[in-house]
Amino acid sequence: MSMVETLRGPVDVGELGQTLMHEHVFVTATEHLENYGRGAWWDEEQRVADAVTKLRAVAAKGVRTIVDPTVWGLGRHIPRILRVSEQVPGLNFIVATGIYVFEELPHTYAFRGPGLIIDRPDPMIDDFVRDLTEGIADTGVKAAFLKCAVDAQGLTPGVERICRSVAQAHVRTGAPITVHTNSTERTGLLALDLFAKEGVDLSKVVVGHAGDSNDLDYLMRLADTGAILGMDRFGLDVYNPTAQRVATIAALCGRGYADRMVLSHDAACFMDYFGGDWEETRSTLAPNWRYDHIHDDVLAALLDSGVTDGQIEQMLVFNPKRYFS
Repeated sequence: MSMVETLRGPVDVGELGQTLMHEHVFVTATEHLENYGRGAWWDEEQRVADAVTKLRAVAAKGVRTIVDPTVWGLGRHIPRILRVSEQVPGLNFIVATGIYVFEELPHTYAFRGPGLIIDRPDPMIDDFVRDLTEGIADTGVKAAFLKCAVDAQGLTPGVERICRSVAQAHVRTGAPITVHTNSTERTGLLALDLFAKEGVDLSKVVVGHAGDSNDLDYLMRLADTGAILGMDRFGLDVYNPTAQRVATIAALCGRGYADRMVLSHDAACFMDYFGGDWEETRSTLAPNWRYDHIHDDVLAALLDSGVTDGQIEQMLVFNPKRYFS
């Protein structure tokens, strides 16, 4: 029996069921919210209630687990999503540790580490390991996976240091990794090459946003390392329309890669990138960018494209189970 940490404590991976592998509950810039949001566009009670409604709806579609890679840089606040989870008892929530930046380190780490003003082993590694093994802050909730990002800027010194710290936390604990990547710049290759050199088990890595690409050669090159392709931005047609995402998944399934893909939306109940205009902006720019788009629209389209029920179950159930085992 293999267990995975959730907001409610350890759960047998066999009980995860249908799993959306890359969804956020809230994405906020914490300092901005605290200084400018409250009393303006942020109402804590309203946002929690809205999240409960949206997540109950996706649970009613058959989803049993939400994997939430919201870390430092995206506004991770465990007490808030604990409140949400308590009101959606049929849904598991799995949370992450790590740092989400595209270029520079947070100042908190910039001067502490090997060869720096305070010359010591990298404190990021210890912080990530503590989140995984002891718990996040004083919540008692343990992270179950690691998150970092390699976007179009590539492996800047700050990003590289974060990625190496994530890799070493993985080596110490065995916790899997999800890495945000930029498919246009093919940065998944950079991330996997770094991880391999750091001793990471690449079968425990999800290459986030791989599904923004329809380049089968690139995608197969990633998957042939053993890594998992995050086909995880359904509804974000601005990056890749749904029809093309479906065709790409169908082509990969036809080539034997159903065991190397997971599905999701990268959606959120609320994202402050648009301030208080989140719902209006989302519904105008990306009306299908919601938690139930896969179950309402995508699964039928996959079946129509020749993907089998077994392959869908592989991507929604068995691949997440293996990732967390």
